[in-house]
Amino acid sequence: MMYYLAIQGKQTLSGSISISGAKNAALPLLALTLLSDRKITISNMPEVADVKTLLQLLCNLGGSFTCKEKNVFEVDATTVNSACANYDIVRKMRASILTLGPLLARFGHCEVSLPGGCAIGQRPIDLHLKALEQMGAVIEIKQGYVLAKAPDGLKGATIVFDKVTVTGSENIIMAAALAHGKTTLVNVAKEPEVVQLCEILALGGVVIEGIGSSKLIIEGSGGKLLNIPDFSVIPDRIEAGTYLCAAAITQSKITLLNVNPKHLEAVILKLGQMGFKIDETEDTLTIYPCEKMMPCDIETSEYPGFPTDLQAQFMALCTQAKGTSIIDERLFENRFMHVSELSRMGANIKLKGHSATVEGSMSLNAADVMATDLRASSALILAALVAEGTTKIHRIYHLDRGYENLEGKFSMLGAHIQRLEE
Repeated sequence: MMYYLAIQGKQTLSGSISISGAKNAALPLLALTLLSDRKITISNMPEVADVKTLLQLLCNLGGSFTCKEKNVFEVDATTVNSACANYDIVRKMRASILTLGPLLARFGHCEVSLPGGCAIGQRPIDLHLKALEQMGAVIEIKQGYVLAKAPDGLKGATIVFDKVTVTGSENIIMAAALAHGKTTLVNVAKEPEVVQLCEILALGGVVIEGIGSSKLIIEGSGGKLLNIPDFSVIPDRIEAGTYLCAAAITQSKITLLNVNPKHLEAVILKLGQMGFKIDETEDTLTIYPCEKMMPCDIETSEYPGFPTDLQAQFMALCTQAKGTSIIDERLFENRFMHVSELSRMGANIKLKGHSATVEGSMSLNAADVMATDLRASSALILAALVAEGTTKIHRIYHLDRGYENLEGKFSMLGAHIQRLEE
């Protein structure tokens, strides 16, 4: 069954919504259950397609889960008896590669299908493989599968990542937790999702020095499974950023609950430069309309820089600013696929290499548009909220991968948004 969203334009939003758990934290944390010697109850789990896919993968490997109440899952990976993550599941979601490190560390061998292409460009896993080889794994690629062996377990090593990789960091951190001896990781990703993974491993008894910095020293358990405690997933900073942009583009006052403002410093700063006032408490953010929306220049970079996952949403926002904005995408080469769709709605955006020049003060018109990837889709929703007429956004299965109850939350804020069958 294919669905599309119909969104009525020229809307003002108001009220408050609660931010869900972070998809990008939930996925590595689900892979982490493979290292546990007990069942784990995980709360604030976002009910999105990617999470369901990874839960299904754990079941395929011999694990199980039960949904205890909304957003609370008990996951039991103690019964996992297979170390083969097959293509059928992995092709649906690249993050399945996160099972590679834990499976290899636990069983001494594994077969994980190579992830298929991702719409936003090449995300090579060579950094993951190279690091595992440095820890003593023997790896071959055969018929689209990574076959990895470490019959005597993984050995601690000093690993320098050639470039910052979030999933690479997560995979190797989990592998190092069960390795023999000490692993030193240099140039580790500092994303909040990586930090939470380290914090939970530490609560499970792994000694980790340098959590939150780019250098970690991890004392492995020598193959012994860990006593991982129950935990709650951190709030989704990308979802929060998307709703802040929705308020900004429609000149609305809204409040976000269950959010961690510390994870959004680069975004709050950028919205401030554009003229928006934002009040924060420990776990809420309130954004107010501004008198004159200023243009801004953005360059995406690794955390704590401006997140690539909010670049598309800010591009939609910049179409309404008074002046010209320049957006530099430094992390992924195909991350401008939303430009042609925004242009269909009347946006004036010029592309040159990894840079987009956005002319502001554009009046947008409703159109039929197509979601090309998860975050591009949310940019189209933002544009639709201020366009003249009713916009139809097709291929919204991309949105369901990462936003929980999207039309429910927008409806609570007063948007006219409907999910309809194609």
